[in-house]
Amino acid sequence: MRRGTLRVLLGAAPGVGKTYAMLQEGHQLLADGHDVVLAVVETHGRAPTAALVTGLELVPRRIFEHRGVQLSDMDTAAVLARAPRTALVDELAHTNVGTGGHEKRWQDVQQLLEAGINVISTVNVQHIESLADVVHEITGAAQRETIPDAVLRAADAIELIDLTPQGLRTRLGEGLIYPPGRIDAALSNYFRLGNLTALREIALLWLADEVDSALEKYRAEHGISSRWETRERVMVALTGGEEGETLLRRGARIAARTSGGELSAVHVTTPNGMLTSKPGVLADQRLLVERLGGSYHQVVGEDIATALVEFARASNATQLVIGASRRSKLATAMTGPGIGAGIVRLSGDIDVHMVNHAAAAGRKLPRPRGALTRWRLLAGFALALAGGPLLTWFLRRLPESEDSITVDVLAYQLLVVLVALAGGVYPAVLAALLSGLTLDYFFIDPLYTITIAEPTHLVVLILYTLIAILVSVVVDRAARRHRAATRSAAESALLATVSGSVLRGADALEALVNQTREAFALTAVRLVEHDGQVVGSGNPGNAPPRTTLPVGPHASLQLYGRDLPAADRRALAAIVSQLEAALDFRTVSQRASELGPLAEADKVRSALLQAVGHDLRRPLTAATMAVTSLRSTAVTYSDADRTELLETADESLQALSGLVTDLLDVSRVQAGMLGVIKTSISVGDVLLPALEETGLGPADLEVDVPGDLEPFDADAVLAQRIVVNLLANALHHGAGSRRPILAASQFAGRTEIRVVDFGPGVPEAHKDAIFVPFQRHGDMDNLTGLGLGLALSRGFAEGMGGSLDAEATPGGGLTMVLSLPGAPGPAETATP
Repeated sequence: MRRGTLRVLLGAAPGVGKTYAMLQEGHQLLADGHDVVLAVVETHGRAPTAALVTGLELVPRRIFEHRGVQLSDMDTAAVLARAPRTALVDELAHTNVGTGGHEKRWQDVQQLLEAGINVISTVNVQHIESLADVVHEITGAAQRETIPDAVLRAADAIELIDLTPQGLRTRLGEGLIYPPGRIDAALSNYFRLGNLTALREIALLWLADEVDSALEKYRAEHGISSRWETRERVMVALTGGEEGETLLRRGARIAARTSGGELSAVHVTTPNGMLTSKPGVLADQRLLVERLGGSYHQVVGEDIATALVEFARASNATQLVIGASRRSKLATAMTGPGIGAGIVRLSGDIDVHMVNHAAAAGRKLPRPRGALTRWRLLAGFALALAGGPLLTWFLRRLPESEDSITVDVLAYQLLVVLVALAGGVYPAVLAALLSGLTLDYFFIDPLYTITIAEPTHLVVLILYTLIAILVSVVVDRAARRHRAATRSAAESALLATVSGSVLRGADALEALVNQTREAFALTAVRLVEHDGQVVGSGNPGNAPPRTTLPVGPHASLQLYGRDLPAADRRALAAIVSQLEAALDFRTVSQRASELGPLAEADKVRSALLQAVGHDLRRPLTAATMAVTSLRSTAVTYSDADRTELLETADESLQALSGLVTDLLDVSRVQAGMLGVIKTSISVGDVLLPALEETGLGPADLEVDVPGDLEPFDADAVLAQRIVVNLLANALHHGAGSRRPILAASQFAGRTEIRVVDFGPGVPEAHKDAIFVPFQRHGDMDNLTGLGLGLALSRGFAEGMGGSLDAEATPGGGLTMVLSLPGAPGPAETATP
């Protein structure tokens, strides 16, 4: 029998429209003449979804009792007996509650598929088994209903039903997903913009991985062994020239053509200082590549083409973007094809894009080089060997005169200077010797003989040689200074790169180690601390370190790969100094963090002494004066006066008792000694006593508490004290156009109690300060207590495993949100 096909509609969150799309597909199939039934659907009270059920054949649900409650679920046997061509099955990850059948709905679907029935189903990304823990970490909502990844990946088609996070929140706010009573809690919890954005990204990435898996399966089934690069890794080679911006933007466009494309940029500096760049331009290009979402790297290499290709292979780059040569045709003809041709020759299976740019002007003469490379030596010898015969031929064609010998000598002298400038001392000495011999043979009598008959001829030859040597020495010295200056510039650029990585927020030690490996083209670099901690970059394998350098008294730096020349040691010493400074800074930071709690405790202690010295003195003084007056026999008080004095003493002593109680509670909270007795209680067990204690009624505040809330875990006494404090603050600070609101709701297994006021509110920057002990935000008098109410309330909430946070009230004001965990067991609320 032909097995049915499974098509799954995947959503990032509830309400994106999976069920709606499934029902629309059912109507389309029905219109096309297919036999379609609706096996099971969950409309969740959504009117647009429920309207689409009309017109589809609905298989009656199976009714049964579970723990004394009448429930219903999909009747798999009835669907098999009906034997439609296509069945619509909602919520693939659903857990069956009835007995005698499969545990999970996806198992029922497998039975339908084996019977040859095509199935269209729905599932949310949070129900995929491999993603459940990730979703729980992001949203805080645990998932009890999951589906194995293998089952979902075995589907014949998976389609993403996508909706932007803001569009989903708008749909929720319009009441199209949940009833009005659940909208506020949902927007503040599961449906936060950050949560929805993360869930959408997870869904897209999981689906992209599914496409990759399907592609690998296809290649395996068809015996395709060649590499198919479906995810591009584009590397851009930067020279430090103005064309870098053009190359980076071209590379970013290439990387964006495929899903998951990666962009990186690399700049190569040579240890001999041959490569010059503009540091400011290179710094701007580094910022640009980071804005484009890529990464920047700087390496040192003897040969630029080899270093680029090796780094590209190490980074698994699939495409390499380089700029067209800025040299003229003459320079190319004299010194070879250049770096671009070398990169193309070495690239192998890496695609190379040579991008034209405004700086690629072939009409420019080659820039003079300051270092005497092999090519310059060869050019000097070539000029000496070819320039002499050409100059001799030219001079021989000139008419002879009395001053001809002067012209000949100066011409050959100019040739010697040119050779010295081009190739240095050795080609210049050769040119001087050949010039002297040529002058003696062709232009000095007796002609066509090499005879030094006159002492002046020997002097001329010696002068030629001395001039050649002097010019060559000047050229060599200039080359060495230029090399040193360029080397210093390269080292400065390297150190700027390292410092930039740290300043941009990267871990200092890790950034320094990574940049050391990349800059010196090492196999691996490891920073080993004496306590056993290791910060490493690269894979050294089983090879021992080539170099080990001490980093302060407590660590060492191990280098793997090539031996570093002496020219690299100076920059390495600077990096070692930065590593030592980073280690010292980390040590100081750790010690400072240890002293932080002590300083905070000292601050609290000082505030406590001030509070005891002022706020406690006021009620104590009033009570003392009242009692002293009553005990005095010098004055006769009337009954009314005695009653007033007794009331003053009673009020003062009660205020004093409350202040002392709050101080003791703060001490217990800060010491971690708060006694919490958690039991399963209802919302009414907290709110009703709090309202009785404050004496508030309908004229004072609005109450919005549903009657079907589940019990939750909390200490009833502490929770009541929190609510009393919040209500008192709302009445004291929230004088606005509306009465405060006391509301309660439940979401994702947690109970939330909200106290909403419409007063001036609290600025975002001060919301954390209102929970600090001895702070009275906005109070200008000293008659409102010690400022411990919110500090105690948050401590009580955290002691019960909950939280207390402040949010802005829409339209102005402050909303205090008390969140407490639900009671364990079957009563725990599941995620929608």
